[in-house]
Amino acid sequence: MTSLDELKRRFVGADFLSFVEKAPGFIAIEVKTPFSTATIALQGAHIMTWQPKGQKPVIWLSSKAKFAPGKSIRGGVPICWPWFGPHASDSTYPGHGFARTIPWTLLDARKLPDGRARLEFAPEMNDAARAQWPHASTVKYGITVGQELAIGLATKNTGSAPFQIGQALHTYFTVGDIHQASIAGLDRCTYIDKVAGNKRKKQQGALSFDGEMDRIYLGTAGCCGIIDPALKRTILITGTGSRSTVVWNPGAEKATKMGDFGKNGENRMVCVETANAADDVITLAPGETHRMTAQYRVLKNG
Repeated sequence: MTSLDELKRRFVGADFLSFVEKAPGFIAIEVKTPFSTATIALQGAHIMTWQPKGQKPVIWLSSKAKFAPGKSIRGGVPICWPWFGPHASDSTYPGHGFARTIPWTLLDARKLPDGRARLEFAPEMNDAARAQWPHASTVKYGITVGQELAIGLATKNTGSAPFQIGQALHTYFTVGDIHQASIAGLDRCTYIDKVAGNKRKKQQGALSFDGEMDRIYLGTAGCCGIIDPALKRTILITGTGSRSTVVWNPGAEKATKMGDFGKNGENRMVCVETANAADDVITLAPGETHRMTAQYRVLKNG
């Protein structure tokens, strides 16, 4: 992983960036723009926070999140890649892939003419990652911090044979109260209900919450919104290059067992993930590039 001193040297003129060591061997980038602030860990190129000016945080990070090399972070925007959920053939491989727990390199950081900040990352593939993913490929991840948060994951097949990828931007969003919140934009979509033994069901109307939820909405495209009466806002989520939307909240019992949610943390978050999962995995032909993007914007209600 790149050292703190090296980062400070390389980006000495980038007055919109600062670099901090959150824990031994765990470096984060703090980004400040006229519109918003963000914090991004080098491990996993993991967005930990994003807060527009004058707003409550939009990205949720647990008060009990642990910052340690090789350990996943509870909250933020974990990158699930190159598979989603358990590996198709080897249960010893990490769930949701290895991208979120390996170091990434900050390739470029620049201020755009309108004041937004643009950062680009690539993963540092270690021996374990290469053993789990023997396919010739390149991955780039772009983050643009401004009035909106825009993120994009691009995978290119640089080999001579096709391969499949599953992926998700596993975003944890802040809500004022999960029991008041709802999600619009998934009406009449078929979903896999993992809490109900992977039964396939059809959504009727807006989605509300009462206990644990773990669903993969299939064949989705376009946008959906988290309607949050408690914080008087709607978070608009717009995606491209994705066919699935994953909605997850552990509920009180599972959150307590997980141990890193903090007191009642499950009541203050919901994951709405831009994804290609289950039936919607992507097959990449040799030389082909697939791009998946998500944009987050806050609309005030009332």
